[in-house]
Amino acid sequence: MSTRLIFIIIIFFTTSLGLGAQSFYDDAKNHSCLKCHSFNVITFHNEVMGKDQKKLMNPYLIMDTLDLKTGVHQNFDCMDCHSYEYETYPHPANLKLEPMPSCLDCHGYDPTYATYQFEKIDEEFQKSVHAKIGDEIFSCESCHDQHTYRPTARNSERIMEIVEYSNGICLSCHDDMNRYESVAGHENPKIVQVHSWLPNQDLHFRNTRCIECHTTVVDSLMVSHNILPKTEAVRSCAKCHSGNSLLQASLYKYENLQARSANGALKTMLTNQSYVIGTNQSPVLKRILLIVFLMAVAGIIVHATFRILKK
Repeated sequence: MSTRLIFIIIIFFTTSLGLGAQSFYDDAKNHSCLKCHSFNVITFHNEVMGKDQKKLMNPYLIMDTLDLKTGVHQNFDCMDCHSYEYETYPHPANLKLEPMPSCLDCHGYDPTYATYQFEKIDEEFQKSVHAKIGDEIFSCESCHDQHTYRPTARNSERIMEIVEYSNGICLSCHDDMNRYESVAGHENPKIVQVHSWLPNQDLHFRNTRCIECHTTVVDSLMVSHNILPKTEAVRSCAKCHSGNSLLQASLYKYENLQARSANGALKTMLTNQSYVIGTNQSPVLKRILLIVFLMAVAGIIVHATFRILKK
């Protein structure tokens, strides 16, 4: 039986039986995996020495139960993806060498997930600088942790939340010396120094995603996965700070699509907060301008009315 078929069966049963995060992750102390993997200190029986011992858990292997319950795979238990042999401790060493299922093993070439375009995403990723690292060191889960990933870009109504979550994914490696070196094979470059050419760094980092400058824009995808080499990254201010802004086709695409869906295109154009990229509108000034505009319209109507009556 293929791996993909096994996962489809798992999805069917967990969904049809109503099994979800509430069933799996609420009682971490009694969960066969989380009783160790959700705590900083674990207690286990050392059979060699014949006594109970405590040790620190590897920080990279500690699961946040809240993130597990809000992640996109919240309906899965650990053993749905990991071998049942992990239930014994110490874990058999050979298990760590077993390949884990990839995103396409479950989501690829399946009409159920066609709207997410996983095949197109994989095609874009294969062109990226990350894919060129080689030897399958870099894969989907390098950025999108299967345990905690949330489709924030699709579901969030706040641009700032999308920015914070997306940049957190990038910085989880690019701002972590150990993780970066384990993949790249060389020392982690300093983010601030590398972007020394960029004015108002902090403002840009807080209000735009890394991928606005470091990917190509693909209209058919919500997020392009073709990460460009640093030599090809956008360095032109006019690309974003202009009427034909790059951000309108990338970051603000979510806001515009959501607004048009909820309010209609005309109301979106009248209420759009992002038509001047790189600035924040003042609500007070906006109200004053609206009042002035309405007063001008009212004056024209009153004037026209009196002229008609006078005739």
